[in-house]
Amino acid sequence: MHDRTAAINSPPATVQRAESGVPRALRRYLSLDDFEATARRRLPKFLYGYISGATETDAALADNRRAFQEYGFVPRVLNDVSGREQATTLFGKTYAAPFGIPPMGSAALCAYRGDIVLTRAAAAMNVPMILSASSLITLEDVRRENPAAWYQAYLAGDASRIEPLVDRVAAAGYDTFVVTADVPVPPNRENNIRNGFQVPLAITPRVAWDTVTHPDWLLGTWARTLMNYGMPHFENMDAVRGPPVLAKNLMRNIGKRDQLAWKHVELIRKRWNGKLVVKGLIAPDDAKIARESGVDGVIVSNHGGRQLDGTVSALRTLPEIADEAGGMTVMLDGGIRRGTDVLKALALGAKFVFIGRPLLYAAVAGGEAGVRRALTLLRDEVDRDMALLGIRSIGEISSGLVRRL
Repeated sequence: MHDRTAAINSPPATVQRAESGVPRALRRYLSLDDFEATARRRLPKFLYGYISGATETDAALADNRRAFQEYGFVPRVLNDVSGREQATTLFGKTYAAPFGIPPMGSAALCAYRGDIVLTRAAAAMNVPMILSASSLITLEDVRRENPAAWYQAYLAGDASRIEPLVDRVAAAGYDTFVVTADVPVPPNRENNIRNGFQVPLAITPRVAWDTVTHPDWLLGTWARTLMNYGMPHFENMDAVRGPPVLAKNLMRNIGKRDQLAWKHVELIRKRWNGKLVVKGLIAPDDAKIARESGVDGVIVSNHGGRQLDGTVSALRTLPEIADEAGGMTVMLDGGIRRGTDVLKALALGAKFVFIGRPLLYAAVAGGEAGVRRALTLLRDEVDRDMALLGIRSIGEISSGLVRRL
């Protein structure tokens, strides 16, 4: 009986072999949520709050998780689920899994060389990574590290700024251009004000104390960046280099976004020969306009709950948007933390999903190895969950596998 119990309680040999290849410091991370505690400890409060917070009451942020919890599975049994495969083709390229890394601004302020860390991990795991316009590392440098990376823009409604930027992105070799559509004005992120985060950054006595009491970040990220690369700049907002993170004129540099309109998307479509994606749609009517504007894909998203408080989760309007898609590729971000969440989104109409905050926490916790650990955990969850659902491929996922609770 003792031997039988030991055998039952021991992890399978395949799991043991997989764990043996994981750095010892990362083995304690067993899910995406596990990385947050380390990031919270290492980051100054103003930076951790910037990542974790949303806007006003955080209602939109909370709905992203609540929406997933309102669906359950209807698994099929006694199917041969050996030889499972989760590879997914997106815009003509086959990726190893149906998920990727979305744009995350100022990643290199939170983790050392954050955008490079994220894009290298994505390349190693063969999943897409989208570089944010508000990154602190040039889009050219990121593209050299990962020739499959995408670029995401925050645009002013000004053709004289849009056209040179599109040309710069094309010259760097990018083949997918993402327009974020849900940021016409800065949101009311009271959480940032309370924690001392502001744009541009200001070194107040409170922020100074916050940084010196977090030496891992102060020495390992901020001082190391200054020593090796100088003062960080917003590198990719326009065709030319943007201001440093401490610049007084930063807000002027990111103005006129409230003038951005569908006519500018159509302008990009005429100038851009690659794939064009619009990110930040929630309304099905907007998906119809995107399709009529020649867009190749949309990312259904409420910006991680960080824009308009009370905006419903992307998952809630996903089925309607999928119905409007026509030939567009429908993707989703917001609230995904488990392999089960990935599969629920796919069952409700998404072709692909993106996971943000947990992967930035993983970069803070363990650099590139941390991000690879997080992506591997999610990939393994998807594989296990597919078997338990009774399917062998992503193509077998259908709405019949989920029910509203």
